[in-house]
Amino acid sequence: MEIKYFRLIKTIEEEGSIANSADKLYLTQSALSHQLRELEERLGFKVFHRKRNKWQLTEEGVELYKVGDSILESIERGFQNIEQLRTASVGKIKVSTECYSFYQGLSSFIQKMGLLYPEIEVDLILEATYQPISKVLCNEIDIAIVTQKPINESLCSIEVYEDEILAIVHKENPLSKVDFLKAKDFLDIQLIIHSFPLETVSVYELFLKPNNVIPSKISAIPLTEVALEMVDANMGVMCMPNWALNSFKLSDDIEFKRISRNGLKRTHYLVYRKSDKDKKYIKDFISNFEDDFSKH
Repeated sequence: MEIKYFRLIKTIEEEGSIANSADKLYLTQSALSHQLRELEERLGFKVFHRKRNKWQLTEEGVELYKVGDSILESIERGFQNIEQLRTASVGKIKVSTECYSFYQGLSSFIQKMGLLYPEIEVDLILEATYQPISKVLCNEIDIAIVTQKPINESLCSIEVYEDEILAIVHKENPLSKVDFLKAKDFLDIQLIIHSFPLETVSVYELFLKPNNVIPSKISAIPLTEVALEMVDANMGVMCMPNWALNSFKLSDDIEFKRISRNGLKRTHYLVYRKSDKDKKYIKDFISNFEDDFSKH
C-alpha cells in the first residue's frame, strides 16, 4: 500500500472531509475522491462513511488510520534524524603532520573528500608542521598525522596504516649494488631531506640516531621534484615511502633500496581531541582516511 493512501486517510480523518483536505494535500477534491475510490476498490471495503458535515472512519478504516499514523510518524522521525545527521556532518577540519613529506599523499585525498563530502571543509595547516600534537591540544588544528602515539588523556589516537621508508639512489651510486642499506652506509653520502630539524626526519630518528650515525652532508630540499632531480643526477640519497612518490614521474635511473635487513617501517596515527570524537564530520574524515590510506 502506497504512502499517499495512508496520508490521504490521515488527512481526511483529521480535517473532517475531502473538501477540507484538498488544500492540505495540494490536490483537487476530484483527484482525492479518485484516490479514495481507487483505494477502496483495491481493499474491497469502505474506509469512510460519507456524511454531509463529517466523514467518519469505518471499523476497518480505524485500523488503517492507526497503521498509517504509525508509519507516517516513523517516516517523519527518520527524516528528522537524517537532517540532524546532515547538520552534524557540516564542519571545518584543520589538519597538519609532523613532516612535510606526509603532505605528498594528502592532496588527492582532500580532493576526494571535497567531492564526497562538500559540506566538510578540510584545510592543511603547514605552519603547524613539526609540532602538530601541541597544536591539537591548543585547538589550532583538529587532526594531526604522526608516527608516535602521544600519551595524553585528552587525545584519541587511531592507528591507520604502516609504510616502509626506502632509500632512493641513482643506479650508478655504489649503494645500488647492495641488497639493503646499513647505518654505516649513510656516513659518506649526502642525505637529502625535506627540512630541518633532524628530529622530524624519520630515517634519522628511527634508524640513524639509534645507531649514532650522522651523514657527512645533509641538504634540506623542501620540493620533492628538486630532490628527485638531485638523486637523478647522482648528487645524493633521499629516503621516502613509495606511496609518497605516486604523483611523480620517476627516472629509469632511480632505484629503491631497503633500509636495514628487515626494512625501516613506521606506523601512522591520526590524533584528535576526545571532545571531538562524537562529531560526525570528524568521524567521516577518519573513516575515509582509514579506507584510503590502508591501501598503502
